[in-house]
Amino acid sequence: MTDITTEKARIGAPSAQPFIDGFTEEGENLSPINTGSSTTTTQPSAGPLAGASAKGHSHGGGVGVPDSSRAGRLTSYELDAFKALTGLEEDWRFTPLRRLRGLHTETLEGAAPAVSVSAPEGVTIETVGRDDSRIGSAGIPEDRVSANAWAHFKEATVITVPAEASLESEVTVTLAGAGADASAQHIVVVAQKFSKAVLVLSHEGSAVVSENVEIVLEDGAELTVVSLQEWNDDSVHASSQQAKIGRDAKFKHIVVSLGGDLVRVTPTARFAAPGGEVELFGLYFADAGQHLEHRTFVDHAQPNCVSNVLYKGALQGKGAHTVWVGDVLIQKQAEGTDSYEKNQNLVLTDGCRADSVPNLEIETGLIEGAGHASATGRFDDEHLFYLMARGIPEDVARRLVVRGFLNEIIQKINVPAIEERLTDAVERELAATDN
Repeated sequence: MTDITTEKARIGAPSAQPFIDGFTEEGENLSPINTGSSTTTTQPSAGPLAGASAKGHSHGGGVGVPDSSRAGRLTSYELDAFKALTGLEEDWRFTPLRRLRGLHTETLEGAAPAVSVSAPEGVTIETVGRDDSRIGSAGIPEDRVSANAWAHFKEATVITVPAEASLESEVTVTLAGAGADASAQHIVVVAQKFSKAVLVLSHEGSAVVSENVEIVLEDGAELTVVSLQEWNDDSVHASSQQAKIGRDAKFKHIVVSLGGDLVRVTPTARFAAPGGEVELFGLYFADAGQHLEHRTFVDHAQPNCVSNVLYKGALQGKGAHTVWVGDVLIQKQAEGTDSYEKNQNLVLTDGCRADSVPNLEIETGLIEGAGHASATGRFDDEHLFYLMARGIPEDVARRLVVRGFLNEIIQKINVPAIEERLTDAVERELAATDN
């Protein structure tokens, strides 16, 4: 594969060089526009580039340049706080709004996908009303579609893994769509202290749904969440999946998007205490006409935390479109952070488009390291020649390259049944063309 890449840029702790006038030890610019100082009483106390520390919000929302960075992105439980979408917004510029089927404009009165849960003994599954105290414990809507779902869901499913439990088998949550009316869904997952579990969200059938998933990891918990999007071809799915990471907790999140007409998944991980570790992995395979979009956000708001993001995608067929936008914010207080994000895309046919945008915001230089990379390309001719020179037919060689490319993500799951299921799904995708 030929790389068109933004190479890994590792940024470590500052050296012992003399400080530059006008900057702090951490490299922070002391200009009034950045520190938020104001000489008038009518202006906000924070400047437009002051970052998350300057937020003035009831529920959220920065005071800086609108839509300028994740540090100042609006968050609110109120739908009216978000303006009607035009497609010009940074967060929506890649998304074909006309294909959202009303998830951003309509009252979501359709029947949500039916929820069924298979879980080991000890796991609690509850259906609760909107007034349950656990709702809203992990996140606040970050965009209009998520806020619309928040405004209209009628009940939520809460899944709790008890403290110190170590589950021998995974929790499987099947969400089966059976309608084309725009709907809202809400799921809450709580991993209590020092528990260990794997949870699978399996989306199937036909649906038009905006979904909010809240994930809470209490101190010392270890949780893997696998979100499978294997919808029918007519489905539209927008899913905000927000996780709050407790002290020394370990969170692995894996997104696999294969089916659906338009799928937009936005995983967010926020460190609520020091010592946490986050891994965000993703695999997607877009066919002709499909739009598969993934936007990750890691908020390093605590010191001595680690994050690693890796998403891989393949595209084939006219009009296949994938989007990956990776945001990492390292706040001023997050000293000792170690973070890295990477996206790779393999284009299999003409007529495809892959957009890849890694973003890294750093408010302190006292970190272990931070970096990002992005690569998009076609088959590497040398790889094909190597395989074909050893008697492997070209079509088989091409499939071997794709399998090897995507298998790195599949192996991260560590659930044999799910890995086998995904391997078969990738084979079906490859069998759909001559690749």
